Amino acid sequence: MLAAAGAGAALLPWRGALADDRAGPHTHTFSAAAADVLTVVGPWEMTGLDPSRSGYMFARMEVAETLLEVDDRGRLRIGLASRWQVSGDGLEWRFTLRGNRRYHDGTEVTPESVLACLRRAHARPGVLGMAGIRTIALDGGAIVVTLEQPFAPLPYLLTHYSNQILAPSSFDAHGNVVRIVGSGPFRIAAMALPQQFDVERFDGYGGLPIPGRVRRARYISVARAETRTLLVQSGQADLAFSLDPPSIRALQRDPKAVLLTQMLPRTTFIKLNSGHPLLADVRVRRAIALCVERNGIARALLRDPDLGATQLFPPSMGGWHDPALAPLRTDPAAARALLEQAGWMPGPDGIRRRGKQRLALSLTTFVDRPELPLIATALQEEMRQIGIAVRVVIGNSSDIPAGHRSGSLEMGLVARNFGNLPDPVATLLQDFGAGGGDWGAMGWRNAEVPATLARLASGTAASDGGAQAARARVAALLQSELPVVPVVWYRQVCATSRRIDGASIDPFERSYRISHLVWN
Repeated sequence: MLAAAGAGAALLPWRGALADDRAGPHTHTFSAAAADVLTVVGPWEMTGLDPSRSGYMFARMEVAETLLEVDDRGRLRIGLASRWQVSGDGLEWRFTLRGNRRYHDGTEVTPESVLACLRRAHARPGVLGMAGIRTIALDGGAIVVTLEQPFAPLPYLLTHYSNQILAPSSFDAHGNVVRIVGSGPFRIAAMALPQQFDVERFDGYGGLPIPGRVRRARYISVARAETRTLLVQSGQADLAFSLDPPSIRALQRDPKAVLLTQMLPRTTFIKLNSGHPLLADVRVRRAIALCVERNGIARALLRDPDLGATQLFPPSMGGWHDPALAPLRTDPAAARALLEQAGWMPGPDGIRRRGKQRLALSLTTFVDRPELPLIATALQEEMRQIGIAVRVVIGNSSDIPAGHRSGSLEMGLVARNFGNLPDPVATLLQDFGAGGGDWGAMGWRNAEVPATLARLASGTAASDGGAQAARARVAALLQSELPVVPVVWYRQVCATSRRIDGASIDPFERSYRISHLVWN
């Protein structure tokens, strides 16, 4: 199942020696895949085989499955489990597995193998740690999860890629993942980490054959958006994700490509260290929010004026976006007045000072999302105009959580996916719980938001009819106290080649849906 690069279905160089754009030891040249191989390109590298590290890529290429899935509206649907139910007290969840399912090595998907994967995931850092799980056990062939206290989003945690179910042959004697043997529509044909892997249709998955459907596919990590665009234009890529605005404009005029768009539950915001001496005063945080030209950034940099974020939760988050919430606005004069109220007066160089302190901060971001450095540069200038000096630091996405944990992060520009777990409550508990989170609040103290989120998670808010009011209250508090400053919402744009049909974008970014594609 797992072939070394260069053997079997080996990964060959791209024709024409179109070089990957990374310099150094990971620079490669690749040639076009065979005509019947669907090629997918994106910026994400696979940093290992463990589901907690690169499981999202094996899910997107439909190799590995989870116990449950969700539809485009975030509603639960069957995965490897066909039924699920919860006890009256909310403490016991029972998941009944579908029968007659096989892993890619031909072995049966058994309750014991599913249990082993879930126990392994629970023992490691990950989303299952949020649920307060007491035990995961078998009872009459069903998976039974017993909780310390009710946690309504538990089924959504089981849709997360880190909880993928792999065959026993995927693990060595120490429990380490040494190959990916899943149960999805496609199986691994060849792999060359960190940049690429090939998959082929798994005929044991079931279902009637569809004439012309894609049977072989390849994922390649390509760092630069312009290189991904060139691959589409040259016919060497069939699906290209995470395109920057110049690439989108170029492909709009290209007869070889079709652009698909989908609003996602993702918001680009400034993560503020509210415990930092310069940011602890909410008036400073509000001043930063008032100086941000959201509509200008959306129009000029993203070429999409509808993406200016009027609140943290975008309209694609139906239960959380609050149309009645007073929208964020741009008012540099009001921002300057707030800074002066907080004791920050203009210095001789235009940067504000309070005593011997200078209002100077660093803004850290990363290149995984190609628009982020552009937005960071715009924010740098907008903050300078109200008297805040900003140094932009562009690194890796790991710099944000590392800076959170070390306490060194001052401001971070991030694109947060609130659909990482289809029920946002679990993600929001990670971000705005009592201790904050790697991608959410930092140094912020507010007891009401964690308590309200805990009520939603326990199901008590829903049982007393107050779930919508609770969600609105969380949105209002985040808008008022601004532990994060929303900038723009996000619209995924995918370029597809005209030689395929049936492409669509998963609003939760769980799958590239290659099993639905057919050749034109």
